[in-house]
Amino acid sequence: MTSIYDFLVLNQDKQEISLDAYRGKVLLIVNTATGCGLTPQYQGLQELYDHYQEQGFEILDFPCNQFMGQAPGSAEEINAFCSLHYQTTFPRFAKIKVNGKEADPLYVWLKKQKSGPLGKRIEWNFAKFLIDRDGQIFERFSSKTDPKQIEEAIQKLL
Repeated sequence: MTSIYDFLVLNQDKQEISLDAYRGKVLLIVNTATGCGLTPQYQGLQELYDHYQEQGFEILDFPCNQFMGQAPGSAEEINAFCSLHYQTTFPRFAKIKVNGKEADPLYVWLKKQKSGPLGKRIEWNFAKFLIDRDGQIFERFSSKTDPKQIEEAIQKLL
C-alpha cells in the first residue's frame, strides 16, 4: 500500500468502499468514542468540517471501542448520539480496532507511516492523522490535541 487511496473500509452499513473516493481531498482520520472524556472534541471537529469542507476537507470518523469500552452501541446508536449532541455531518464508518492483532489494515498502515506518543500504537480515542491531497500522512496528532490546534496545518494543505 502506497497511499490512503489503496484501502477499502466498511461504511456504517458494513458495505465496502474505497478511500479512493476521497482522492484529492485533505483528510483528517480520527478514531472516536462516544463515552470518552475527549468526546467533546466532536464539537471542534464539526466546526473544522463546517468551515473547510467546501474547500476539499473531509473528516473520516472511525468509532473504536478498544479503549475501556468507551464506544459501546451499534452504528445507529453512535450516529444518534453524535447527531443529537454534536450535530456531526462528516462521514462515519464501521467500528474498528486500531491496535493489536485485529487492527484494521488502514490503521496498521497509518501507524507504520507515522509514530505517535506511544510509538506505533494509538494512544487513545481521538488520535488524528492529517492526510494531504496526495494521500500521504502530513502529520499525526495525539488524542489530547484540540481540533482547533490542527486548523493551521489544515489551511496549509488546502
